[in-house]
Amino acid sequence: MPLKIVLMGTGNFAVPTFRELLNSEHTVVGVLTQPDKVGRGHHQHLNPVKELALAKAVPVFQPERVNRSEMLDTLRSLQADVFIVAAYGQILKPELLAIPRLGAFNLHGSLLPRHRGAAPVQYAIWKGDSITGVTVFRIEPSLDSGPMVGRVETPIGDIEKSGELMLRLAELSVPLTLNVVRQLEAGTAVFERQDSTFVTLSPKILREAGVIDWSQSSREIDCHIRAMQPWPKASSVLHRHDQPPLRCIVSQVSHVADESLSAGHETPGALLEHHSRLLVRSGDGWLEILKLQPEGRKATDGRSFINGYSLKKGDRFAAAE
Repeated sequence: MPLKIVLMGTGNFAVPTFRELLNSEHTVVGVLTQPDKVGRGHHQHLNPVKELALAKAVPVFQPERVNRSEMLDTLRSLQADVFIVAAYGQILKPELLAIPRLGAFNLHGSLLPRHRGAAPVQYAIWKGDSITGVTVFRIEPSLDSGPMVGRVETPIGDIEKSGELMLRLAELSVPLTLNVVRQLEAGTAVFERQDSTFVTLSPKILREAGVIDWSQSSREIDCHIRAMQPWPKASSVLHRHDQPPLRCIVSQVSHVADESLSAGHETPGALLEHHSRLLVRSGDGWLEILKLQPEGRKATDGRSFINGYSLKKGDRFAAAE
């Protein structure tokens, strides 16, 4: 018998799965998504989950606090068999989790128990993982700790950024979720407990996490820069002789394999123009800066930056002004 489903999600990560659930034999009886956000000039940010729900005439609920008694009553009235949660953004308390007959299940963008928390996709790149994936698990009160019922793996590309990986994982979630729902419907789902000895955490990323530490290895810096895109973006402050400090967003770097540069004694963050390439010293070598954006200016490549800014010996990137 087809299931009645409540979907809980807000960002683009939830959209592909939501769209396919709408096209399946199951019925999405309601959608919970975060309240609308209003930006500068009273401009309302588009919520792709809400837009899709309205287009398909699915009831939309946007509670400030999902665990309040009136929202719990509303959820009970929907008589859903299962809740599917994907990047919703609110903690679900036990009283809410007890409502659906078959339970509430979360689509998590990592291979649990690695990278539990709010930013698993970013941390997978930041920490240099070679593979990641999506895990579907039954939600329990403690953080991302419930038994797993399905997972899919994928390699992380050498130059892949968090935003790109997020979109790929969203698409990979579709067949995985449909299969889990099918198993729940048939009563054939197999649950696997998470091994707590392999737990790592991926807490919410704050703006200051984007500051580049040039004393790290070239690989660590590259992973950090890719992980911070599209937000908060990796940045550093350029210090030049007789010039005010200039904050720059650094969006792409490449490791430099040039033995002639290895004998230098420059400190991490030191800049060097080498054969029209913009190089910066890391903790274990040199990186070429391929793309960067000075504050208040358009993004540019390293060569154009060299042509537009007079660099001298001693100029450097550092964490603060």
